[in-house]
Amino acid sequence: MAAPPTADLATEMAGATIAGPALTVEDKAEILESIGMGGISGVAPPIDTGLTLDERYELCRSVGEECIQDDELRNLLDKKPVPVCYDGFEPSGRMHIAQGVMKCLNVNKLTRAGCHFKFWIADWFALMNNKMGGDLKKIQKVGQYMVEVWKAVGMDLSRVEFIWSSEEINKRGHEYWPLVLDIARRNKLVRIMRCTQIMGRSESDDLAASQIFYPVMQCADIFFLKADICQLGMDQRKVNMLAREYCEDIKRKMKPVILSHHMLMGLKQGQEKMSKSDPDSAIFMEDSEADVNLKLKKAYCPPGEVAGNPCLEYIRYVVLPWGGKFSVTRGESNGGNKDYLTYEDVEADFVSGELHPGDVKPALARHLNEILQPVRDHFTNNVEAKKLLDTIKKYKITK
Repeated sequence: MAAPPTADLATEMAGATIAGPALTVEDKAEILESIGMGGISGVAPPIDTGLTLDERYELCRSVGEECIQDDELRNLLDKKPVPVCYDGFEPSGRMHIAQGVMKCLNVNKLTRAGCHFKFWIADWFALMNNKMGGDLKKIQKVGQYMVEVWKAVGMDLSRVEFIWSSEEINKRGHEYWPLVLDIARRNKLVRIMRCTQIMGRSESDDLAASQIFYPVMQCADIFFLKADICQLGMDQRKVNMLAREYCEDIKRKMKPVILSHHMLMGLKQGQEKMSKSDPDSAIFMEDSEADVNLKLKKAYCPPGEVAGNPCLEYIRYVVLPWGGKFSVTRGESNGGNKDYLTYEDVEADFVSGELHPGDVKPALARHLNEILQPVRDHFTNNVEAKKLLDTIKKYKITK
Protein backbone atom coordinates (compact mmCIF):
# COMPACT_ATOMS: atom_id res chain seq x y z
CA MET A 1 0.00 0.00 0.00
CA ALA A 2 1.42 3.37 -0.98
CA ALA A 3 1.76 6.29 1.40
CA PRO A 4 -0.68 9.20 1.02
CA PRO A 5 0.07 11.20 -2.15
CA THR A 6 2.72 13.87 -1.60
CA ALA A 7 4.94 16.00 -3.77
CA ASP A 8 8.43 14.95 -4.82
CA LEU A 9 10.35 14.04 -1.66
CA ALA A 10 13.16 16.51 -2.29
CA THR A 11 10.63 19.29 -2.71
CA GLU A 12 8.82 18.23 0.47
CA MET A 13 11.96 18.36 2.56
CA ALA A 14 13.36 21.58 1.14
CA GLY A 15 11.19 23.88 3.20
CA ALA A 16 11.47 22.06 6.52
CA THR A 17 12.93 24.05 9.39
CA ILE A 18 14.31 23.08 12.75
CA ALA A 19 15.79 24.88 15.70
CA GLY A 20 18.24 22.71 17.61
CA PRO A 21 18.66 21.93 21.32
CA ALA A 22 21.85 22.19 23.29
CA LEU A 23 23.66 19.69 21.08
CA THR A 24 27.02 19.87 19.38
CA VAL A 25 27.39 21.77 16.12
CA GLU A 26 27.88 18.42 14.39
CA ASP A 27 24.67 17.01 15.88
CA LYS A 28 22.65 20.03 14.75
CA ALA A 29 24.13 19.87 11.25
CA GLU A 30 23.27 16.18 11.07
CA ILE A 31 19.64 16.80 12.00
CA LEU A 32 19.30 19.66 9.53
CA GLU A 33 20.84 17.64 6.74
CA SER A 34 18.66 14.62 7.52
CA ILE A 35 15.46 16.58 6.84
CA GLY A 36 16.89 18.60 3.98
CA MET A 37 16.59 22.00 5.63
CA GLY A 38 17.77 24.80 3.41
CA GLY A 39 18.39 27.25 6.22
CA ILE A 40 15.05 29.01 5.90
CA SER A 41 13.01 29.56 9.08
CA GLY A 42 9.67 31.12 9.88
CA VAL A 43 6.11 30.62 8.67
CA ALA A 44 5.74 29.13 5.20
CA PRO A 45 4.40 31.45 2.48
CA PRO A 46 0.77 31.29 1.33
CA ILE A 47 0.02 28.70 -1.33
CA ASP A 48 -2.75 28.16 -3.84
CA THR A 49 -4.31 25.01 -2.41
CA GLY A 50 -6.79 24.68 -5.27
CA LEU A 51 -9.47 24.18 -2.63
CA THR A 52 -12.55 26.23 -1.80
CA LEU A 53 -13.01 27.62 1.70
CA ASP A 54 -15.57 24.89 2.39
CA GLU A 55 -13.13 22.20 1.25
CA ARG A 56 -10.30 23.63 3.35
CA TYR A 57 -12.59 23.78 6.38
CA GLU A 58 -13.80 20.19 5.92
CA LEU A 59 -10.21 18.97 5.48
CA CYS A 60 -9.08 20.66 8.69
CA ARG A 61 -12.21 19.68 10.60
CA SER A 62 -11.73 16.01 9.70
CA VAL A 63 -8.59 16.04 11.85
CA GLY A 64 -10.49 16.65 15.08
CA GLU A 65 -12.79 14.48 17.13
CA GLU A 66 -13.71 17.81 18.74
CA CYS A 67 -13.33 21.39 17.56
CA ILE A 68 -13.64 24.46 19.79
CA GLN A 69 -15.08 26.34 18.00
CA ASP A 70 -16.21 25.39 14.47
CA ASP A 71 -17.15 28.93 13.47
CA GLU A 72 -13.80 30.24 14.70
CA LEU A 73 -11.94 27.65 12.60
CA ARG A 74 -13.86 28.61 9.49
CA ASN A 75 -13.33 32.33 10.12
CA LEU A 76 -9.60 31.75 10.69
CA LEU A 77 -9.23 29.92 7.38
CA ASP A 78 -11.16 32.67 5.62
CA LYS A 79 -9.27 35.63 7.09
CA LYS A 80 -5.68 34.47 7.70
CA PRO A 81 -3.54 33.48 4.69
CA VAL A 82 -1.37 31.02 6.65
CA PRO A 83 -2.88 29.77 9.92
CA VAL A 84 -0.30 28.38 12.35
CA CYS A 85 -0.95 24.96 13.86
CA TYR A 86 0.98 23.59 16.80
CA ASP A 87 1.57 20.30 18.56
CA GLY A 88 4.04 19.69 21.37
CA PHE A 89 5.45 16.30 22.26
CA GLU A 90 7.73 14.89 24.91
CA PRO A 91 10.54 12.77 23.45
CA SER A 92 9.91 9.91 25.84
CA GLY A 93 10.54 6.64 24.01
CA ARG A 94 9.76 4.74 20.83
CA MET A 95 6.95 6.13 18.70
CA HIS A 96 3.68 4.22 18.51
CA ILE A 97 1.47 4.13 15.46
CA ALA A 98 -0.94 6.83 16.65
CA GLN A 99 1.84 9.36 17.07
CA GLY A 100 3.49 8.21 13.86
CA VAL A 101 0.80 7.46 11.27
CA MET A 102 -2.18 9.39 12.66
CA LYS A 103 -0.06 12.49 13.25
CA CYS A 104 1.35 12.21 9.73
CA LEU A 105 -2.18 12.06 8.32
CA ASN A 106 -3.30 15.07 10.38
CA VAL A 107 -0.29 17.23 9.53
CA ASN A 108 -0.59 16.44 5.83
CA LYS A 109 -4.25 17.43 5.87
CA LEU A 110 -3.59 20.73 7.61
CA THR A 111 -0.64 21.72 5.42
CA ARG A 112 -2.65 20.67 2.34
CA ALA A 113 -5.26 23.19 3.52
CA GLY A 114 -2.60 25.92 3.54
CA CYS A 115 -1.56 25.88 7.20
CA HIS A 116 1.94 26.03 8.66
CA PHE A 117 2.69 23.39 11.32
CA LYS A 118 4.99 23.95 14.29
CA PHE A 119 6.22 20.93 16.23
CA TRP A 120 7.36 21.91 19.71
CA ILE A 121 9.94 19.27 20.65
CA ALA A 122 9.42 19.52 24.39
CA ASP A 123 12.76 18.27 25.68
CA TRP A 124 12.66 20.49 28.77
CA PHE A 125 9.11 19.32 29.46
CA ALA A 126 10.16 15.67 29.25
CA LEU A 127 12.91 16.51 31.74
CA MET A 128 10.38 18.18 34.07
CA ASN A 129 8.15 15.11 33.79
CA ASN A 130 11.07 12.76 34.59
CA LYS A 131 11.03 11.01 31.22
CA MET A 132 14.17 9.03 30.38
CA GLY A 133 15.04 9.29 34.05
CA GLY A 134 15.47 13.05 33.62
CA ASP A 135 18.49 12.62 31.32
CA LEU A 136 18.33 15.54 28.85
CA LYS A 137 20.87 14.04 26.44
CA LYS A 138 18.79 10.87 26.14
CA ILE A 139 15.62 12.92 25.72
CA GLN A 140 17.20 14.87 22.86
CA LYS A 141 18.34 11.67 21.16
CA VAL A 142 14.75 10.42 21.28
CA GLY A 143 13.62 13.73 19.76
CA GLN A 144 15.96 13.19 16.81
CA TYR A 145 14.63 9.66 16.35
CA MET A 146 11.02 10.91 16.24
CA VAL A 147 11.84 13.37 13.45
CA GLU A 148 13.43 10.48 11.53
CA VAL A 149 10.24 8.41 11.88
CA TRP A 150 8.01 11.16 10.51
CA LYS A 151 10.38 11.72 7.63
CA ALA A 152 10.33 8.01 6.77
CA VAL A 153 6.58 7.44 7.03
CA GLY A 154 5.69 10.17 4.53
CA MET A 155 4.96 13.38 6.40
CA ASP A 156 5.10 16.35 4.02
CA LEU A 157 7.71 18.54 5.71
CA SER A 158 7.55 21.44 3.27
CA ARG A 159 5.35 23.47 5.65
CA VAL A 160 6.55 21.97 8.92
CA GLU A 161 8.86 23.52 11.50
CA PHE A 162 10.57 21.59 14.32
CA ILE A 163 11.48 23.77 17.32
CA TRP A 164 13.31 22.50 20.40
CA SER A 165 11.90 24.02 23.58
CA SER A 166 15.27 24.20 25.35
CA GLU A 167 16.84 26.25 22.57
CA GLU A 168 13.91 28.56 21.85
CA ILE A 169 13.13 29.35 25.50
CA ASN A 170 16.79 30.12 26.19
CA LYS A 171 16.94 32.32 23.10
CA ARG A 172 13.74 34.26 23.83
CA GLY A 173 13.48 34.01 27.60
CA HIS A 174 12.61 37.69 27.88
CA GLU A 175 9.37 36.89 26.00
CA TYR A 176 8.64 33.49 27.48
CA TRP A 177 9.01 33.85 31.25
CA PRO A 178 6.88 36.99 31.74
CA LEU A 179 4.12 35.17 29.84
CA VAL A 180 4.48 32.08 32.04
CA LEU A 181 4.37 34.18 35.20
CA ASP A 182 1.31 36.11 34.05
CA ILE A 183 -0.61 32.89 33.37
CA ALA A 184 0.51 31.50 36.74
CA ARG A 185 -0.61 34.52 38.76
CA ARG A 186 -4.03 34.60 37.07
CA ASN A 187 -4.88 30.99 37.98
CA LYS A 188 -5.50 29.21 41.26
CA LEU A 189 -3.47 26.10 42.03
CA VAL A 190 -6.58 23.92 41.91
CA ARG A 191 -7.20 25.00 38.28
CA ILE A 192 -3.65 24.11 37.30
CA MET A 193 -3.86 20.77 39.10
CA ARG A 194 -6.85 19.84 36.96
CA CYS A 195 -4.51 19.93 33.96
CA THR A 196 -2.10 17.28 35.27
CA GLN A 197 -3.56 14.61 32.98
CA ILE A 198 -1.70 16.28 30.09
CA MET A 199 1.46 14.70 31.53
CA GLY A 200 -0.15 11.30 32.06
CA ARG A 201 -0.59 12.14 35.75
CA SER A 202 -3.56 12.60 38.07
CA GLU A 203 -4.34 15.19 40.72
CA SER A 204 -3.82 12.55 43.41
CA ASP A 205 -0.27 11.67 42.27
CA ASP A 206 2.71 12.72 44.36
CA LEU A 207 3.88 15.40 41.96
CA ALA A 208 7.22 17.17 41.78
CA ALA A 209 7.12 20.96 41.79
CA SER A 210 8.24 20.92 38.13
CA GLN A 211 5.14 18.88 37.22
CA ILE A 212 2.86 21.43 38.88
CA PHE A 213 4.48 24.23 36.86
CA TYR A 214 4.36 22.19 33.63
CA PRO A 215 0.74 23.04 32.63
CA VAL A 216 1.42 26.77 33.04
CA MET A 217 4.39 26.53 30.70
CA GLN A 218 2.45 24.44 28.16
CA CYS A 219 -0.29 27.05 28.17
CA ALA A 220 2.34 29.74 27.55
CA ASP A 221 3.76 27.74 24.62
CA ILE A 222 0.60 28.37 22.61
CA PHE A 223 1.07 32.14 22.71
CA PHE A 224 4.87 31.99 22.56
CA LEU A 225 4.65 30.06 19.28
CA LYS A 226 1.85 32.33 17.99
CA ALA A 227 -0.36 29.30 17.36
CA ASP A 228 -3.80 29.78 15.86
CA ILE A 229 -4.76 26.10 16.11
CA CYS A 230 -3.85 23.71 18.93
CA GLN A 231 -3.75 20.34 17.19
CA LEU A 232 -3.15 17.89 20.03
CA GLY A 233 -4.95 14.85 21.42
CA MET A 234 -8.13 14.86 23.49
CA ASP A 235 -5.95 14.20 26.54
CA GLN A 236 -4.51 17.73 26.19
CA ARG A 237 -7.92 19.43 26.12
CA LYS A 238 -7.79 20.89 29.65
CA VAL A 239 -4.65 22.94 29.13
CA ASN A 240 -5.87 24.14 25.73
CA MET A 241 -9.05 25.32 27.41
CA LEU A 242 -6.86 27.08 29.99
CA ALA A 243 -5.33 29.04 27.10
CA ARG A 244 -8.77 30.14 25.91
CA GLU A 245 -9.69 31.17 29.47
CA TYR A 246 -6.47 33.19 29.64
CA CYS A 247 -7.55 35.04 26.48
CA GLU A 248 -10.74 36.05 28.28
CA ASP A 249 -8.72 37.24 31.27
CA ILE A 250 -6.52 39.50 29.15
CA LYS A 251 -9.40 40.61 26.86
CA ARG A 252 -7.87 39.03 23.78
CA LYS A 253 -10.48 38.49 21.06
CA MET A 254 -8.66 35.88 18.94
CA LYS A 255 -8.59 32.68 20.96
CA PRO A 256 -6.67 29.60 19.80
CA VAL A 257 -8.90 27.07 18.04
CA ILE A 258 -8.72 23.65 19.68
CA LEU A 259 -8.69 20.80 17.16
CA SER A 260 -8.34 17.66 19.26
CA HIS A 261 -7.70 14.32 17.59
CA HIS A 262 -8.99 10.95 18.76
CA MET A 263 -6.89 8.95 21.23
CA LEU A 264 -6.28 5.45 19.87
CA MET A 265 -6.95 2.80 22.51
CA GLY A 266 -4.46 0.14 23.60
CA LEU A 267 -4.52 -3.37 22.15
CA LYS A 268 -5.41 -5.07 25.44
CA GLN A 269 -8.89 -5.26 26.92
CA GLY A 270 -9.87 -2.10 28.79
CA GLN A 271 -6.87 0.01 27.75
CA GLU A 272 -8.21 3.48 27.01
CA LYS A 273 -4.91 4.57 25.46
CA MET A 274 -1.60 3.10 24.40
CA SER A 275 1.40 3.12 26.71
CA LYS A 276 5.05 3.39 25.71
CA SER A 277 5.97 1.59 28.92
CA ASP A 278 3.87 -1.44 27.86
CA PRO A 279 5.23 -2.72 24.51
CA ASP A 280 2.26 -5.06 23.99
CA SER A 281 -0.27 -2.24 24.27
CA ALA A 282 0.55 -0.73 20.89
CA ILE A 283 2.11 -1.16 17.47
CA PHE A 284 5.37 0.79 17.31
CA MET A 285 6.62 2.42 14.15
CA GLU A 286 9.63 0.13 13.65
CA ASP A 287 8.05 -3.08 14.93
CA SER A 288 9.01 -6.05 12.79
CA GLU A 289 6.42 -7.85 10.69
CA ALA A 290 6.51 -10.72 13.19
CA ASP A 291 5.97 -8.29 16.09
CA VAL A 292 2.91 -6.78 14.40
CA ASN A 293 1.44 -10.19 13.59
CA LEU A 294 1.92 -11.46 17.15
CA LYS A 295 0.55 -8.33 18.83
CA LEU A 296 -2.58 -8.38 16.68
CA LYS A 297 -3.03 -12.09 17.18
CA LYS A 298 -3.21 -11.42 20.94
CA ALA A 299 -5.21 -8.18 20.62
CA TYR A 300 -8.65 -7.88 22.17
CA CYS A 301 -11.28 -8.40 19.45
CA PRO A 302 -14.48 -10.11 20.71
CA PRO A 303 -16.84 -11.26 17.92
CA GLY A 304 -19.63 -8.80 17.19
CA GLU A 305 -18.53 -6.27 19.83
CA VAL A 306 -17.64 -2.75 18.69
CA ALA A 307 -17.23 -0.89 21.99
CA GLY A 308 -13.70 -1.13 23.33
CA ASN A 309 -12.48 -3.05 20.28
CA PRO A 310 -8.96 -1.83 19.38
CA CYS A 311 -8.80 -3.75 16.09
CA LEU A 312 -11.81 -1.88 14.75
CA GLU A 313 -10.25 1.38 15.99
CA TYR A 314 -7.08 0.69 14.00
CA ILE A 315 -9.16 0.09 10.88
CA ARG A 316 -11.19 3.27 11.41
CA TYR A 317 -8.41 5.68 12.34
CA VAL A 318 -5.33 4.25 10.64
CA VAL A 319 -6.01 1.88 7.73
CA LEU A 320 -8.96 3.54 6.00
CA PRO A 321 -7.66 7.14 6.26
CA TRP A 322 -4.26 5.98 4.99
CA GLY A 323 -5.17 3.81 2.02
CA GLY A 324 -8.88 4.34 1.45
CA LYS A 325 -9.87 0.70 1.84
CA PHE A 326 -9.68 -2.30 4.13
CA SER A 327 -9.21 -5.54 2.20
CA VAL A 328 -10.05 -8.94 3.63
CA THR A 329 -8.67 -12.09 1.99
CA ARG A 330 -10.41 -15.37 2.74
CA GLY A 331 -11.69 -18.53 1.10
CA GLU A 332 -15.01 -18.64 -0.75
CA SER A 333 -16.45 -20.91 1.92
CA ASN A 334 -15.86 -18.13 4.48
CA GLY A 335 -17.40 -15.38 2.36
CA GLY A 336 -14.63 -14.70 -0.16
CA ASN A 337 -12.45 -11.65 -0.57
CA LYS A 338 -13.97 -8.26 0.15
CA ASP A 339 -12.84 -4.62 -0.02
CA TYR A 340 -14.38 -2.21 2.46
CA LEU A 341 -14.36 1.47 1.53
CA THR A 342 -16.10 2.84 4.61
CA TYR A 343 -15.80 2.09 8.31
CA GLU A 344 -19.58 1.87 8.59
CA ASP A 345 -19.56 -1.17 6.26
CA VAL A 346 -16.80 -2.81 8.30
CA GLU A 347 -18.73 -2.29 11.52
CA ALA A 348 -22.02 -3.51 10.06
CA ASP A 349 -20.49 -6.78 8.83
CA PHE A 350 -18.61 -7.27 12.10
CA VAL A 351 -21.75 -6.81 14.21
CA SER A 352 -23.75 -9.16 11.97
CA GLY A 353 -21.07 -11.85 12.17
CA GLU A 354 -20.29 -11.72 8.46
CA LEU A 355 -16.84 -10.39 9.34
CA HIS A 356 -15.11 -12.50 12.00
CA PRO A 357 -12.08 -11.60 14.19
CA GLY A 358 -10.30 -14.38 12.32
CA ASP A 359 -10.80 -12.33 9.14
CA VAL A 360 -10.04 -8.96 10.74
CA LYS A 361 -6.74 -9.68 12.46
CA PRO A 362 -4.68 -11.06 9.55
CA ALA A 363 -6.07 -8.41 7.20
CA LEU A 364 -5.27 -5.66 9.69
CA ALA A 365 -1.76 -7.03 10.20
CA ARG A 366 -1.15 -7.04 6.46
CA HIS A 367 -2.27 -3.43 6.06
CA LEU A 368 -0.24 -2.17 9.01
CA ASN A 369 2.87 -4.00 7.85
CA GLU A 370 2.57 -2.35 4.44
CA ILE A 371 2.27 1.09 6.06
CA LEU A 372 5.24 0.51 8.35
CA GLN A 373 7.60 -1.07 5.81
CA PRO A 374 9.14 2.26 4.62
CA VAL A 375 9.97 3.10 8.24
CA ARG A 376 11.60 -0.28 8.77
CA ASP A 377 13.56 0.16 5.57
CA HIS A 378 14.77 3.59 6.66
CA PHE A 379 16.03 2.36 10.02
CA THR A 380 17.65 -0.64 8.36
CA ASN A 381 19.31 1.01 5.37
CA ASN A 382 20.22 4.45 6.73
CA VAL A 383 23.34 4.01 8.86
CA GLU A 384 22.77 7.02 11.11
CA ALA A 385 19.07 6.25 11.60
CA LYS A 386 19.91 2.65 12.48
CA LYS A 387 22.48 3.83 15.02
CA LEU A 388 19.93 6.22 16.52
CA LEU A 389 17.29 3.49 16.89
CA ASP A 390 19.79 1.03 18.38
CA THR A 391 20.73 3.69 20.94
CA ILE A 392 17.23 4.57 22.11
CA LYS A 393 16.15 0.90 22.30
CA LYS A 394 18.67 0.58 25.12
CA TYR A 395 17.07 3.39 27.11
CA LYS A 396 14.81 2.55 30.02
CA ILE A 397 11.34 4.05 29.67
CA THR A 398 10.27 5.91 32.80
CA LYS A 399 6.72 7.02 33.54
